[in-house]
Amino acid sequence: MTEISLRQLNRTLLVRQMLAERVSMPAGDLIRHLIAVQGQEANWPYVGLWTRLTDFRHEELAALLHDRSVVRSTMIRRTVHLADAADYRWLYPTVRPVIEAALQAAYFREAIGGVDPVEFATAGKELLTGRTLTRTELGRMLADRFPSPHPGRLAQALGVMLAVVHNPEAGVWGAWRNRRVAVTLADEWLGAPLAESPQPETMVLRYLGAFGPATVADIQAWAGTTRLAEVVARLRPQLRVYRDESGRELFDLPDAALADPDLPAPVRLLPAFDNALLGHHDRTRVISDEDRARIAKVASGGVPMYLVDGFVHGQWSRTGTALHITPWHPLATADEAAIHTEAERLLSLMAPGEDIKILINRP
Repeated sequence: MTEISLRQLNRTLLVRQMLAERVSMPAGDLIRHLIAVQGQEANWPYVGLWTRLTDFRHEELAALLHDRSVVRSTMIRRTVHLADAADYRWLYPTVRPVIEAALQAAYFREAIGGVDPVEFATAGKELLTGRTLTRTELGRMLADRFPSPHPGRLAQALGVMLAVVHNPEAGVWGAWRNRRVAVTLADEWLGAPLAESPQPETMVLRYLGAFGPATVADIQAWAGTTRLAEVVARLRPQLRVYRDESGRELFDLPDAALADPDLPAPVRLLPAFDNALLGHHDRTRVISDEDRARIAKVASGGVPMYLVDGFVHGQWSRTGTALHITPWHPLATADEAAIHTEAERLLSLMAPGEDIKILINRP
């Protein structure tokens, strides 16, 4: 088997994630290529698309959400993502078991313990049929039928039991923290039923196209599911197999090209939760274990990071009238200039017309 170096894995990831060079394509096509774009907070997907596309505008993603071409819902890793509507129809049923497993958590048991789940799901579906309700409204209606001191959790639990999508307004630009979300039954919103059966083979092949070459553990970490070794074993005859520097098997599409390890890599500012950083179990192809440990305590809250020479070099944040760049390693003069240029471009998306200072906080 061919051995792939860490640097070649890095450059291949950059190319497949459209981070080696900005591309000119519709935002919907990019979302389809990436399969699912992290949308845990409304504004971050806009930054993720901006950093990959040559001429992205806020209105483009907002239009996709409103015309139902792209949906916002809980998907891989049991977190909120944006996906092409057609992809959602097979992706949700494929990862549904890991979503439903959340009901075993004490958070939900305190709210729906002792309630018949079939009766609860049936009642909730009746309430949502033909309409869109905020979680507050839905929780109140559910509490009328199933008394609970946690009506909000009732609404959340129903969103775990049923395939629901968020209203487009929940995903439009303007909020750095979660805003009020309304939900609709997914099949009604899409005007088409979801796939009747999981499609793990489709998921694995699509993942490899955007994130490969990768181990089985990498695929499982991205999806949040388990037992994909069986799926990869079935697909193995049609896959190309490599080894990394540690001897682990990496799987890839047979016609997918590997990038030149010496390919120049531009500075890129990534949003919090970007799957280029979260899409592998072994993330050393883009961030070192030492740097990953720096943000371990706050990683679940989302840490925007930036790349220098293809690897995470530090983090950035917006506070008031300043955009802060915090390097974790010494910064060369040329790289500092490139970061400043990228930051200026980002501010034209985030805060057009505002007087925002770019501050580099040296280590």
